[in-house]
Amino acid sequence: MEKAKVDAFQMFVLIVLFEMGSAILLGLGSQVKQDAWIAILFGLGGGVIVFFIYYRLYMYYPDLPLTSYLQKIVGKWLGRFIGFLYIVYFIYIASRVLRDFGELLATTIYNNTPLFIINTLMIVTIIYAMQKGFEVLARVGEIFFGIVYLTAILGMLLIIFSGLIHLGNLKPILENGFKPIIRTFLGETLNFPFGEMIVFTMLLPFLNDKKKVKIVCMGGMILAGINITITTIVNISVLGVEIFHRATFPLLTTIGRIQIADFIERLDVLFMLYLIIGGFFKIAIFFYAAVAGTADIFQIKNQRKLGLPIGIIVLFGSITIAPNIAEFFQEGLVIVPVYLSWPFQIIIPFILLIIAVLRNRKKKTSSA
Repeated sequence: MEKAKVDAFQMFVLIVLFEMGSAILLGLGSQVKQDAWIAILFGLGGGVIVFFIYYRLYMYYPDLPLTSYLQKIVGKWLGRFIGFLYIVYFIYIASRVLRDFGELLATTIYNNTPLFIINTLMIVTIIYAMQKGFEVLARVGEIFFGIVYLTAILGMLLIIFSGLIHLGNLKPILENGFKPIIRTFLGETLNFPFGEMIVFTMLLPFLNDKKKVKIVCMGGMILAGINITITTIVNISVLGVEIFHRATFPLLTTIGRIQIADFIERLDVLFMLYLIIGGFFKIAIFFYAAVAGTADIFQIKNQRKLGLPIGIIVLFGSITIAPNIAEFFQEGLVIVPVYLSWPFQIIIPFILLIIAVLRNRKKKTSSA
């Protein structure tokens, strides 16, 4: 792996930007309508519990990425095979996220620009960032973290002063009980975005202070979860339940309603600014994990050589992943959680942890 080291705050920033990513743009948990924010909080709680699986694995192998300690736990060849499946998973999710952001830009401000051109510009920028290394990506994250928060505070103040918030839209709470919320939690908000922390099992060895891993990761997840929850509450309060449920990108619709004194309006630029920043970091982290994992499994000394070929795979994957946006979202809601998210984020790591515990217990017994 690359010989990079980042400090605790830089890793914290990357986790927040990654977790918020596309989750803050989409109508997360919209199936349960005004209770969407409760489903997100459930997802955050479940995500923190799942993270402890990754954390325990990290404690056993603090200097190794996921693709390396897989080989230690289940053997060289099976470990490499499972590691290869994780690389495919990271590439697939990077392609999905690239398609997410490309579709949003194509349907809002770049109406006459082909999706392929938009996605190409984004992936070229990410490949360039990968050539500079992980430390540079982390330092850039520090800069954009401040920009994202200033933009968010400005947007929130403008929404409040526009008089758009109607908290009555959040009622009745738990209109249909907990059952739909639990279903949404298990099928959506647990896996997206909180379960996607699995990608950081490839990046945690870069943290220079290993004692801070738990607080950095949990802090980043909790802050991102709170931000997504607040955004969802604002969206429901401004748009009402029905529009929030139907809108493909509710945050864009919310910002589009800002109007103060017939002077401050059409502030879609705030949304687009976050869109590009959030999209860049979400895709870049999945992309980097795929590159680093490929270099690790196939013993390629210079992982920078892999940036272009994997970037081309991600680009063409984003275009061919679904013929239209309706099918793309349907695939994301029905197929991905069951056949990809649960196995790669929860089931396989849990089995790995059980084997790692047993292996380390045997070592202690034999050494004693």
